[in-house]
Amino acid sequence: MRKTAVISLACLFLAVYSYSADIQFTFDQKGDLETMIDAIRHSQFVPEVVPPIREKEGPRNWTVMVFINAKNDMESYGLQDVNEMETIGSGDDINVVAELGRMDGFSYEDGDWKGSRRYLVRKDDNPGRITSPVAMDIPKSDMGDWNYLVEFVKWAQTYYPARKYVLIISDRGSGWMRDLTHEKNKGISYDEETGHHITFSQLRLAFEKTGKIDIISLDAPLMQSIEVAYELKDAADYIVASEETEPVEGHTYEKLLGPFVSDPGMDAGELSKLMVDSYITPYQEIGRGAVHSSIRTAKLSSLPAKVNAFIEALITRNDITNARKAGARVQSFHHSSNKDMANLAQLVAKSTQVPDVKDKAESLVNFIEIALVYRNGASGSKYNNACGLAAYLSSSASYGGMWAEDSRWGELMDWMK
Repeated sequence: MRKTAVISLACLFLAVYSYSADIQFTFDQKGDLETMIDAIRHSQFVPEVVPPIREKEGPRNWTVMVFINAKNDMESYGLQDVNEMETIGSGDDINVVAELGRMDGFSYEDGDWKGSRRYLVRKDDNPGRITSPVAMDIPKSDMGDWNYLVEFVKWAQTYYPARKYVLIISDRGSGWMRDLTHEKNKGISYDEETGHHITFSQLRLAFEKTGKIDIISLDAPLMQSIEVAYELKDAADYIVASEETEPVEGHTYEKLLGPFVSDPGMDAGELSKLMVDSYITPYQEIGRGAVHSSIRTAKLSSLPAKVNAFIEALITRNDITNARKAGARVQSFHHSSNKDMANLAQLVAKSTQVPDVKDKAESLVNFIEIALVYRNGASGSKYNNACGLAAYLSSSASYGGMWAEDSRWGELMDWMK
């Protein structure tokens, strides 16, 4: 009876969300359960919901939750991602569940359905069609709403429970672009049907609601920056992402899931390393440039002290010429304001004539490379100096966010102008 009630409430919750625009019901609306039920009853819409499929009672060791927002020109790649997952499928001790969102106008593949579908991913031999069972069909979805992401995670944790969880968010990303053109649009998970996307502060709020998980993978461009990571420092044990723009194919899921399903007992650190290695290796094999890294969030709280000591030494000793030369030569990425933090300190340490500056710079480099970055991978000589964590370095706009509040990085940028 209790299981039936839980399933019914979950289906009701999805129905309310899917049709909120049509019946003037929103996530922010306050009210009791009777109010929600009454709103559904008086709606002319009837949601199509397929009950979630559970193949094994009790928690598995891992649940992999993949949130693929393909409601944009990434639609064909989103379909490809799910088909890649199906080359391996779920394992005896691993659930692989995915939500794929689509909209009109980009791809006619796989029956040209619209909306979002949630799958329990199963192995198949058909690379051109998704055959995994649909655990939930959502005709209307807003994958650019952080509340919707919260609901997806809670849904997966309810129906596919596990001892450990990894969430992969796959779509476009803007990184920490801080200028008048991009300021209001920076974030991840751009839903072109609704015009919404998830900002980084909203992403932090989402994990405050879901609770901390083991790994967050941001499979989108320019996500592995200190400004993004610091917002998420309490959200997961590991963050896996790229300092650079990403190839549109993103993760190669057969390379990731194959070893993982064969060894479901690996811990979060081991899995985060596998996620980096399985991402980089296919691009190395074809000579394509890419970077990816895993960072330990437990070490992020110690980073401001290291960075502030480095900045204090630079400013106090007025090593401005050296700092500016390093800023001009440092490893940068697609958006030139994204710089590799450790490489900046490496260049300062190499050329400074001030012992205190050299000492503080080397201390920062060692902390990032040994303690903070758990795995760093790079393909292509273009990224020889990519050490695994980027930082915004520009004088084009104001600086804000949790990292700006806890560090003197904004002061460094002003000083280096």
